[in-house]
Amino acid sequence: MSQIIRIGLDTSKYIFQLHGVDASESVVLRKRLTRKAMLDFFAKLPPTVVVMEACGAAHHLARELGKLGHTVKLIAPQLVKPYVTRNKNDGRDAEGLCEASSRPRMRYVPVKTAEQQAALMLLGVREQLVARRTQLSNMIRGYAAEFGLTVARGLDKLASLLTSIEQDDSVPEQARELFAMQAREYARVQEELKTIEAKLLAWHRANALSRRLAQIPGVGPVTAAALVMKAPDPHAFRSGRLFAAWMGLTPRDHSTGGKTRLGKITRAGDERLRQLLVVGATSVVKVAKTKGQGPAWLIELLKRKSAKLAAVALANKIARIAWKLMTTGETFDGARLVGLAKAPVAAAA
Repeated sequence: MSQIIRIGLDTSKYIFQLHGVDASESVVLRKRLTRKAMLDFFAKLPPTVVVMEACGAAHHLARELGKLGHTVKLIAPQLVKPYVTRNKNDGRDAEGLCEASSRPRMRYVPVKTAEQQAALMLLGVREQLVARRTQLSNMIRGYAAEFGLTVARGLDKLASLLTSIEQDDSVPEQARELFAMQAREYARVQEELKTIEAKLLAWHRANALSRRLAQIPGVGPVTAAALVMKAPDPHAFRSGRLFAAWMGLTPRDHSTGGKTRLGKITRAGDERLRQLLVVGATSVVKVAKTKGQGPAWLIELLKRKSAKLAAVALANKIARIAWKLMTTGETFDGARLVGLAKAPVAAAA
């Protein structure tokens, strides 16, 4: 068999499909293996390039293959799709991966370490707990309204509502028992959320880059930590605009015939990271709109555009500033915020 220079590896839970080519791009390997047999196969194979989709468990598998001496490259699934021929199956998926990696302009996802993935779990678990807390709060409020008990908005008002339910004799005993059960679960979620947020804040304080990013207006500890954890190597982007485009904060370009046509934001990249940037920018826009405090370009933009569009434009600028700080090691200088080029305005939705 000729020397294999590249293998496309289509992964699943138990079955793995391999497609290998030699230096002349001729197919020299087509093999279907179980998980254990696949690792044994690569342990005996001379070091080569292995290409996989960046999907569930791909980073773990990449680390394991890396220990065996292979060079592992991860490609985002949407970039592989154009190279998969019709009548999709595992063999064609592996072939498409191998073909996609042969393109000189192909972009790859950096392989995360186990420590990086453990840090990312903090963000994921926190997000899940916040969603569960909101769900419980809405359930309690909704059920209480059925018995004529309402309270003002805000999580801090929920305790008084639960007290009113407990003391109201008009609420049936069975309902009060169920409300008490929900209250106990709500308290448990609150405690777990405090523990996770304390761990996340400790991680943020221990990371110098995260602390520098938190100096940007609209970027707090959670957003700063998310930028450090989720964003790939910033040096892989030639400019801050490309970094913002990776997060989907630039207008969709559909220009032709010399005519420029910009549409809504592309919504590419990590949805949660983009959401955090837009929410942070919204708080800055709110201050600029109500108190007139903020960059001059933002105040002028608010006179012509809606607050939502201004928040997206500001989020784009924050992403560019973050890229600058991440690549140069500088600290944030508020005086330079005014002088930066205005971010393109795109529809938020």
